[in-house]
Amino acid sequence: MFLHSLPVVIFFLVPLLLRFPTWGLTCCFATFYDFLKGMLCHAFAILLAIVFPVAFAVIRLLFSGQSMNWFSTPYLAFIMFVPSSLAGMLIPRMLWKSFPLTQDVSILKLSKEELVTEARFWGAFGLYSILTLAYLVAGLSGGFLTFVMSAFMLLAWISFRLSMKAFVVGSFRLTSCYVIPLIPCLMYTVYFGGFLVAFVIEKMGMTGSLPPPFGYFIPDVIVAAIIGLVTSWSVGPILPVVSHWLARSSILHFLLHSSILALALSSQFFPYSTDAPKRVIFQHTIRNAGTSKIMETTYDFAVVDSNTLPFVFKHAPEVANTLHINTELSFDAVKQSHQEEWMGIFPISSLFSRCMKFPAKGSDVSAEYNHFPHLTTNKPQESLSGGSRRIYLEFSLGSLKEVWVAVLNITGSLSSWSFADNVLPVPEKTGNGLPSYICRLSGAGDKNWTFWLETNSSEAIKIDVAVVDQYLTESAAKLKALFPDWVDVTAFSSFISTYVF
Repeated sequence: MFLHSLPVVIFFLVPLLLRFPTWGLTCCFATFYDFLKGMLCHAFAILLAIVFPVAFAVIRLLFSGQSMNWFSTPYLAFIMFVPSSLAGMLIPRMLWKSFPLTQDVSILKLSKEELVTEARFWGAFGLYSILTLAYLVAGLSGGFLTFVMSAFMLLAWISFRLSMKAFVVGSFRLTSCYVIPLIPCLMYTVYFGGFLVAFVIEKMGMTGSLPPPFGYFIPDVIVAAIIGLVTSWSVGPILPVVSHWLARSSILHFLLHSSILALALSSQFFPYSTDAPKRVIFQHTIRNAGTSKIMETTYDFAVVDSNTLPFVFKHAPEVANTLHINTELSFDAVKQSHQEEWMGIFPISSLFSRCMKFPAKGSDVSAEYNHFPHLTTNKPQESLSGGSRRIYLEFSLGSLKEVWVAVLNITGSLSSWSFADNVLPVPEKTGNGLPSYICRLSGAGDKNWTFWLETNSSEAIKIDVAVVDQYLTESAAKLKALFPDWVDVTAFSSFISTYVF
């Protein structure tokens, strides 16, 4: 803890060490005030380094028909967002070309350029030091990066000050004396930041399909913000000294033009490939009543990123033709698949929004399965003291072939059950339904499941059953095979039925 708090101690002691022996306490306060101005300027630069790429990402999406163009080519994200992030970091230096010094240059007998560089450096150093201490006080483990940046900045500043006797202030050689000691730190931040961006980009393909209108923008905004943050890590330590070389209108125009060009070219890149596939969830839903009666069969589809199902069908015309839909499909033209229909894979279904379902033939289902999953009473109800009653049930998986999981969604005033040492779990809520108790039974066995439910009310108990079978019927397997190579389809059958006791 002492080591990580040392940079903050140095930041507060520096004004006293630099000014108090010669010019007194008043000059110390003026120096510290300039350091605070430098800190605010650096914090503003970091903020703009994040805001600028986010703004460019949002503007691009307003004129584009697809998001996540960088998903299959991660380097494209750097090309798109790094120039705008650098431009954002240079904006404060452009706005405040004349740094508002509180210190009196004539009294200190130092050049204004030297005092401005000093204020900018110690302001940036103080910001990283305070962030390090904040991480430490909050009990987080992310303060090592800012601590390393502070430590290397201090070494680089010592090298810079010692070299001022040999080189002219503002010269390239003097600037090199500051940058060279920072090279190990810059290499570390670039290495760490690159891996962080690659990790975030990979996870954006499975973060879920968030509801409109903001769900379409969120992945690009997150990646743009992370790249802006990483850019500020990588450039921030050298910015106080080299900003006077970079903060020129010609360089700023070049960065902004590069950003616009990169965003325009990004629309030519397809978001997905075989190495970075689009993930689609395909559920063959069979609603049954009893052991052999089929009420409805549908093909349900969901995605887990911001490019919606119409995007998939637009670029998979064979699938669209098989489903008898237009490739320019809209959500208003088809039926929506609700959360309750994905109960078999709850809580994964909470990642879905705006799912679609299409009618399917039930003849091949009847040909493949002799008996469907069903729930029956195997004993008469038992009345207990206090008005409670116990219901004895038997659950059969039917003739399913490759059972993955069976889910019982129990709605009602349940007081106990025979599962989990008679301890009820916390009620869950699926979609717009009432809070209910969910029990998951994994795999298949030779015998049926037998259990009891206890309720302290005369009201009926509703049980929704969903059984996920990894086996696909012939028609469903053919439909899955029609998807292009850049789509990774997770397909299964789900048998859904409802009972009231």
